[in-house]
Amino acid sequence: MSRTEVSIQTPDGAARAFAFTPEGQGPWLGVIFFMDGLAIRPALFAMCERLASHGYFVLLPDMFWRAGPYEPINAAEALKDETSRRETIGRLMATTDPERSTRDTGAFLAFLAAQPQVNGQTVGVTGYCMGGALALRAAGQYPDRVAAAAAFDGARLATDAPDSPHLLAPKIRAKVLVAGADEDAGFPPEQAERLKAALDAAGVGNEVTIYQGARHGYALPDMPVYDLEASERHWREMLALFDEVLKAA
Repeated sequence: MSRTEVSIQTPDGAARAFAFTPEGQGPWLGVIFFMDGLAIRPALFAMCERLASHGYFVLLPDMFWRAGPYEPINAAEALKDETSRRETIGRLMATTDPERSTRDTGAFLAFLAAQPQVNGQTVGVTGYCMGGALALRAAGQYPDRVAAAAAFDGARLATDAPDSPHLLAPKIRAKVLVAGADEDAGFPPEQAERLKAALDAAGVGNEVTIYQGARHGYALPDMPVYDLEASERHWREMLALFDEVLKAA
């Protein structure tokens, strides 16, 4: 397994990212892994390595690159109270928004298209927490490039906001998998139903579900609410999606 830090030129500057490749020569199918709000840290490296081991070239972009260098965040410390959340996460999250992240995603897709180690022009995307919305936006804004999109414990995916991800459903061509948690105020059942209805109306192949008994952050191994059963389910379902859509293309 190989991990390489790379610099990717975006319209706004150079973003750092990490590329993970399986053993062997390739080329491999490409996947973008959109991080959660706790940013780049060892837990995400471990997840990307696991995904790459299944035969994928995985790109993990730092969506907070505009903030400059920062130390890896300790999830338990950052989430212990509202003050810690605001001071640790709020500063970083303020450096991006849907418009800027969409521009960044275009640059990440261009990077993958230029890599001789990446096979084909279509890719998969997966995202966690805030990355769930990024994955859906990637599928809607770049429908010719994103063939499979997964979002896990994503928040605010179907709201009244004018930039709500569910409004992009008519543009999406990817097959979509969304799995929320039943103890997650950011993605309650009514949002799941609204998102499902929008995808169905647009003719998008999809599965939108809620993992019962799981809490927001269930898939990430360094989170205080990590749920082994729910996390392993997410791995099975995500890999099945990518294998079905990308490897069959």
